[in-house]
Amino acid sequence: MLHLIARNKYKLSLPMLLSSLTAISVLLTLVITITASYQSQRETLYDTTLQMNNSSAQKMSLTMESLFQSMRASLRTAADYLSEHSSLDDSGIIDHLEYSRKTSSYFNSLFWVDTNGVVKSISPPAIALKGTKLTTAASREALESRASYLSMPYVSTTGRLIILMSEPVYDKNQHYAGFIGGTIYLQEKNILNSIFGSNAIEDNGSYFYVTDPSGKLVFHPDQTRLGEDVSENKVVQSLMTGKTGESEVVNLKGRKYLAGYSTVPNTSWGIVMQSPVETVYQQLNSQIRSTIFYMSLPFLIIMLVAMYIARKLASPFAALTDYIGQAAGANETPPPVSPNHWNREAHVLSQTVVLAVEALRKQSEELSHAAHVDPLTGLMNRRTMEEVLSKWTAANVPFGLIVMDLDRFKCVNDTLGHQVGDEVLKCLAQVMLRSVRSNDICCRYGGEEFVVLLPRVSEEEAFRLAERIRKTMEKEPTPANRVITLSLGVAISPQHGSEPSTLFRVADEALYAAKESGRNRTMMAAPGTDHPTSVSKS
Repeated sequence: MLHLIARNKYKLSLPMLLSSLTAISVLLTLVITITASYQSQRETLYDTTLQMNNSSAQKMSLTMESLFQSMRASLRTAADYLSEHSSLDDSGIIDHLEYSRKTSSYFNSLFWVDTNGVVKSISPPAIALKGTKLTTAASREALESRASYLSMPYVSTTGRLIILMSEPVYDKNQHYAGFIGGTIYLQEKNILNSIFGSNAIEDNGSYFYVTDPSGKLVFHPDQTRLGEDVSENKVVQSLMTGKTGESEVVNLKGRKYLAGYSTVPNTSWGIVMQSPVETVYQQLNSQIRSTIFYMSLPFLIIMLVAMYIARKLASPFAALTDYIGQAAGANETPPPVSPNHWNREAHVLSQTVVLAVEALRKQSEELSHAAHVDPLTGLMNRRTMEEVLSKWTAANVPFGLIVMDLDRFKCVNDTLGHQVGDEVLKCLAQVMLRSVRSNDICCRYGGEEFVVLLPRVSEEEAFRLAERIRKTMEKEPTPANRVITLSLGVAISPQHGSEPSTLFRVADEALYAAKESGRNRTMMAAPGTDHPTSVSKS
């Protein structure tokens, strides 16, 4: 008997066992919660970064397309002028070239080349090429094409890395008389870095670059890389085939990025907007540290309380064991143990578990809420918008959507600061909520772009709601102390498309049509086409 007692004292006691299991369970719950939170936030940050970069690349693609159309129109105007005023002397031609170059600021130099490849006139005159015969391959191609032309990057006669854009010149008798050429000096101040250079590198390390159809860099924050062949980059390879999308990519220097990319339609140039993956992880780690900080104290309290209750629950068993052990060698019968404590202790333990589960559920709800709501405006975010669209499409619910964008919002941020810009975004969110129906869903799509989802709505009613938002915002006192206007695009299912992606694209094109038409207006897409037709302007 003494031998058995000696062996039993080395066994794990029930209070210690229950306390240990309780502590391990709470710690494992904490680890699982943090791990799940980490994975959820990681996916959210990855998706959000990719989508925002893709949206930025597409917007810059549209901007660059518009820029190139304006540049070509400027060259065409100069070519037409020379055709109609072929009798001008050299001084008159140079004056016109100087005027065209300085008023548009599109090109670093403008020049007229005759059919023999000889420079007849050039602006600025300081470039001493008048009377020189151009021998570069790009000049020959522009001359021989007798049509609109855009070169790849090449080293010019002056030793500069340039891009040549040209338009043919015909005299009054429609005889070919050469071409008007405009050059962009890639490694000097030019129209590209004037427009895009201020936003080339963001605070979080994100930046964008532009490639030509052959995969060479024509714009990059690091000017020493201009002209470099980056066609081995898989994103650039996708752009060379005319694709638009988003992807995780390892650049030629071995650094990982989350990239969104888009092609410029008429030039086949490609725009890539990318953010370093380590920046995403830095933001993720910061959020996880904050989560651990706020969760640790409640979990510690829960663990200590649970361990205390577990020991209390096991204490009658321990007392009974000690009593039996003490009385094992005696002939007296131990007194009976009252069972009343079982229900009370079980009740207390149940309450503790309920508290622990409730704490986990609340944390899960908070994480879920953070994943579906835009933190700045309080509106639904893009992920929620896509989930609602998928649900409505699966249930065959007819719906419409309004896509809107603040006019000249970049000017507000640049002149008044991003804090005022954020307040303007909040102001628009409140205007939207006041203007729509109770069952409509207001979302922030990204940046200054917002979307309203309209279930079971007619074209007239959707247009009227969009106009209500636009007019209310135009009259709304804003933190910027100035009138802030909107441009809106409206599309209805199934008139303008049965798939959410099609419907959103048509509405987005209507929005850009509203922008191009002068801003502060609502544009309704035409049924069965991609071209908006209805417009309202204040």
